[in-house]
Amino acid sequence: MDIRHDDLLGPEIRALLEVHLRDMRSISPPGSVHALDLAALRGPDITFWTAWSGPDLLGCGALKELDARHGEIKSMRTVEAHRGKGVAQALLRQILREAESRGYLRLSLETGSQAAFEPARRLYAGFGFAFCPPFGSYGKDPNSVFMTRHLEGIPGPENRP
Repeated sequence: MDIRHDDLLGPEIRALLEVHLRDMRSISPPGSVHALDLAALRGPDITFWTAWSGPDLLGCGALKELDARHGEIKSMRTVEAHRGKGVAQALLRQILREAESRGYLRLSLETGSQAAFEPARRLYAGFGFAFCPPFGSYGKDPNSVFMTRHLEGIPGPENRP
């Protein structure tokens, strides 16, 4: 698996992000969809990665800088045909490494509260993320779950016995 910094110009990633937004809108009501569109993902405060196997796009993930010590995970998505193969774990490790290299003390995320998001919540919990109140510009929303992880001294699953 090759994880690359991505400029969001390729047709494969554009198609995956369209699927991602369509799915989020089909699961969550308007006002509760916090997935970013292509233009927002190109913002200067966002770093975006894609995972590949040869010519095949496997998934994507992004890191948004909230401030000098706090980042947010955005746009985590695995291509359906590649789910269960470790794509999300590899992307999450990349995001964690980048957050730590930037000196962030905390990394947070918003995901859905619905059953469809249970695999995502398990993934994040397995990497040491815990439930927390809304952060940044988020407000309370019954369709959202917020999680955070302090980065100093908490090893990820790859370092646990």
